[in-house]
Amino acid sequence: MEAQQPTLVYDIRNSRYLNITGRCTLQCQFCPKHNGSKQVHEYQLELNRQPKADELIGQLGDVSQFDEYVFCGYGEPTLNLATLLTVASEIKNRGGKVRVNTDGLGNLFHRRNILPELANCVDSLSISLNADTEVSYLQHCRPKLTGSYEALLDFIKLAPAYIKDVQVSAINGLAGVDINACRQIVESRGAVFKQRELDIVG
Repeated sequence: MEAQQPTLVYDIRNSRYLNITGRCTLQCQFCPKHNGSKQVHEYQLELNRQPKADELIGQLGDVSQFDEYVFCGYGEPTLNLATLLTVASEIKNRGGKVRVNTDGLGNLFHRRNILPELANCVDSLSISLNADTEVSYLQHCRPKLTGSYEALLDFIKLAPAYIKDVQVSAINGLAGVDINACRQIVESRGAVFKQRELDIVG
């Protein structure tokens, strides 16, 4: 029996999504992958390896057919940074738009500011905040790296200097999280706040 090929590319509405890693810097208790599902819509997104850039480039299709290409799966795309940068650069060279959905811990993980590299090939960032205090962040997002919440806040503050369109989201409905305090944190750092609702994915 032939093993099922991993889903590296999937479409939602008029955007093409790129699934480039299953690894993550967080273990969010609200993430479906920690609750038995690695599916978005009809797509199974489980990956057992880090795909290379050429695997994704071959599946990009015609960039004029999509509003944007979104780096987003059930892992943190900046953990496979070389693939992200190579594929995003190819999309930009073809005239497409690129968005990266991130937990904002790329600088902490790589121990350097990766925003200048992203700025060369990324049009917009969607950063997940999800908590207005470090205590709530540790409870809900369960980071693997020490100092994650402070690093996330620093990333949110830095990002608009490099990338024009920066949205930062928090989920309405998480216990103990003040959604309006999240909005103030984001807007005071020069980014745009986006409210999401619990249990709605994709």
